[in-house]
Amino acid sequence: MAHKKGALPAEVFLSHSSQNRSFAIKLAETIRHHGMPVWYSDTNIVGAQQWHDEIGKALARCDWFVLILSPDSLGSKWVKHELLYALNDSRYEDHIVPILYRKCDPSALSWTLQAFQMIDFTRKHADGFQELFRVWGVGYRGSP
Repeated sequence: MAHKKGALPAEVFLSHSSQNRSFAIKLAETIRHHGMPVWYSDTNIVGAQQWHDEIGKALARCDWFVLILSPDSLGSKWVKHELLYALNDSRYEDHIVPILYRKCDPSALSWTLQAFQMIDFTRKHADGFQELFRVWGVGYRGSP
């Protein structure tokens, strides 16, 4: 599935497994460095809040869904719930970006992912970032 080129995100929802936290942090910081807000569970959920409610609020607010794919995320029930929400919300139509962080079979998470253009981060991260920012019509200026 092709993305709408050059549609800048109002806010990006970053879906990931907690085992991929270090990459998620780098990805979020790099997206923010390029002037786009990012929501992901590690930095935006305060301990006393119900984290699943916060995830729901963020999914309802964000307009782009970036999915970090790895063997860990394929086994995460929360990643699956988040993806199902995005697939069923018309706001995310043409605004779902699967990122292949570690080699895996994305169809194990959802058969629908085979229709999406994957951004490959399994080789050089700089190449992956260039491809990701091209989706939004933004030139990659490096990581912070």
